[in-house]
Amino acid sequence: MNRQIFRAEARWQTLQDSFRWSIPEKMNIAELCCDSWARERPDQVAIIHVGADGSRQAWTYGQVKRASDGLAVALAAQGITRGDRVAVLLTQHPFVLITQMAVMKLGAVALPLFTLFGEDALRYRLADSGARAVVTDPANLGRVAALRSAIPALETLISTGPARAPVLSLPELIETPARGFRPVETQADDPAMMIYTSGTTGDPKGVLHAHRFLFGHLPCMELSQGLFPKAGDVGWTPADWAWIGGLMDMAIPCLYYGIPLVSHRFAKFEPEAAFALMIREGVTNAFIPPTALRLMKQAAVPGGLRLRAVSSGGEPLGADMLDWGEARLGAEINELYGQTEANLIVAARSAMMDRVPGAMGLAVPGHDVRVLGADDRETGAGEVGEVCLAMPDPVAFLRYWNKPEATEKKVKNGWLRTGDLATRGTDGQITFHARDDDVITSAGYRIGPSEIEAALLRHPDVLMAAVVGEPDAIRTEIVVAHVVLRAGAEWEGLENALKTLVRERVSAHLVPRRVVRAESLPMTATGKIMRRALRGQ
Repeated sequence: MNRQIFRAEARWQTLQDSFRWSIPEKMNIAELCCDSWARERPDQVAIIHVGADGSRQAWTYGQVKRASDGLAVALAAQGITRGDRVAVLLTQHPFVLITQMAVMKLGAVALPLFTLFGEDALRYRLADSGARAVVTDPANLGRVAALRSAIPALETLISTGPARAPVLSLPELIETPARGFRPVETQADDPAMMIYTSGTTGDPKGVLHAHRFLFGHLPCMELSQGLFPKAGDVGWTPADWAWIGGLMDMAIPCLYYGIPLVSHRFAKFEPEAAFALMIREGVTNAFIPPTALRLMKQAAVPGGLRLRAVSSGGEPLGADMLDWGEARLGAEINELYGQTEANLIVAARSAMMDRVPGAMGLAVPGHDVRVLGADDRETGAGEVGEVCLAMPDPVAFLRYWNKPEATEKKVKNGWLRTGDLATRGTDGQITFHARDDDVITSAGYRIGPSEIEAALLRHPDVLMAAVVGEPDAIRTEIVVAHVVLRAGAEWEGLENALKTLVRERVSAHLVPRRVVRAESLPMTATGKIMRRALRGQ
């Protein structure tokens, strides 16, 4: 079974000119990434899970199919049907992908959620999505159970631990007899997955994707990973599988291509542990966010690595990082660009183009990416404009969940507007210029200020709050909160209290690195906080 699009090295421009999409009318990610392999090669390894204690468990495609079939039957018995949303609140583990495959076999929608989300963040996403079921672990079960009464649609709780009424046990459910089970037939444009944005402009938005978005990722995946796959390849990413980068830049494409995928949860990313894992498991291909790469660059690189290609995205990489990758890792490091609504649409690869320091690269074959200025006019060389994707496109989202006005604003006149500013060189390569005013890019995450500000304002001593990003050598930017306090409020100990509040209510990765006490915040004439004026203070 040869699923590769590209089979030989060529100049990027040549591939752009000759590429044509071939999207079947009917398709299902679970069929392509699980069942088809199970029929042809049931004993082929799909996922290798390395536990926190160093234990190792391999799951074959046959085992993944049986487990996901059993879970699909069990979910159907709980009333889950086509179009229903099923939340997956788990860290990296085969159960994540088994659950997603089961959900898609029912024609339902997988909803990956980050385990570090706090109470407010979880409640919003579960309520807004109308999730019918949540699959989680014992560590997070209590938090979800506490929210259940406030979320009427949430009827089924499933834990990776033992059953305890009314909570069902995932290890038991995957053993459900599934003889005669037949997955639901889905169209390429049927919903498959929903991933929430970070809430850069107001509340987070549910980005609804169709089954076809798997194919939309493949051209960039193959090229950025060095004509991936090749015999003996093994894939891995430290990025959480709740994010589109972790899922679609490595995990699910590995299943599609029949390449063993390593899963392992780092409680805290440590370069030495990452190197050891890659050596022990023979990892050849990886998606590693820029912050993790910068930390690895500061550590001693051990011998024994088998890496041949690393892709990275979310923040620009300097020429020094690319040179380090080739010299010390023995692997090419290739930059990617995209966002939750349209991922992997621009990329760079030294072997196929003339690399321009600081540039993101060229539009990936199959994607029509332009830098547009006023009146949707394409900008000239060196002129700043907005990165836009011509629609329709297989990798682009269907719509925002329950937000038609936001969808119309995102897609205008046939263009998906990313909100990111860039310039294009005479050679066509795109260089990132700036992001929209409020987005913070820190450690590979695109962070919106709204949820953090809302959490800060829950404290009785905080009258106003504004969150901005400030430059940082390791993380690109750090989160800094500016707060105005009520009269008579004590500052002593308040900074730590506010950080704890954000950690508990929203997420640990959104906790401000600094909290600045301000007498007032700069405002526009209409009463909006001017965050740009706060940066650098």
